[in-house]
Amino acid sequence: MIRSMTGVWWCLVRFGFRLLYNEMAFTYDAVSWVVSLGAWRCWQRSALEFLTPDSLRVLEIAHGTGNLQLDLHEMGLQVVGYDLSPAMGRIARQKLRNYGYNPNLVRGRAQTLPLSDAHFDAVVCTFPTDFILQPATLGEVRRVLRPGGRFIVVLSGTFVGRGIMKQVLEWAYRATGQREEYGLDLSAYFMAHGFKDVAFHAAKCPQSTAHLVVMSR
Repeated sequence: MIRSMTGVWWCLVRFGFRLLYNEMAFTYDAVSWVVSLGAWRCWQRSALEFLTPDSLRVLEIAHGTGNLQLDLHEMGLQVVGYDLSPAMGRIARQKLRNYGYNPNLVRGRAQTLPLSDAHFDAVVCTFPTDFILQPATLGEVRRVLRPGGRFIVVLSGTFVGRGIMKQVLEWAYRATGQREEYGLDLSAYFMAHGFKDVAFHAAKCPQSTAHLVVMSR
């Protein structure tokens, strides 16, 4: 009975995330703001600190509603966004146009990137699901990165200090599997898939900390 209830719960969690990324994508920015106590954009932008000065061509995998796309365009970079969700693509495309930028967005799975070998100086991904650890994804990321190019992943954001809302949100993160341990040595795992200089970082944000992993091809 317990196993059955557990299975039902995780089916509901997966269904909820599918709705958020697709039919309910228009709520994503508001939901992200609420569940991060307003720190979501800081968590996202922490990835920008690890772009090297020679990073001109940048690929963002799972671009979502396009907020980091805006940041990258504002930096004057050559940006490509990649996401599986058509709803996210529509929202991001309109957002970029509203700010006067020409969207360069592609739809598809991260396991099969229809992009040229060794083309990008950096690949960025924020708050990915477990697709980011699939060997096919890592192989494709490595393929499209130039030698020495960086792969930057914002893994999570955690709260600092106490408070009822922080406790409730931490419980919600854990209940939906977003505080689970990966069950493997990520450094060794990434290196086994051809990356080097794997390093973990913590970036300070309002009432919270963003956690990243940065590596090179």
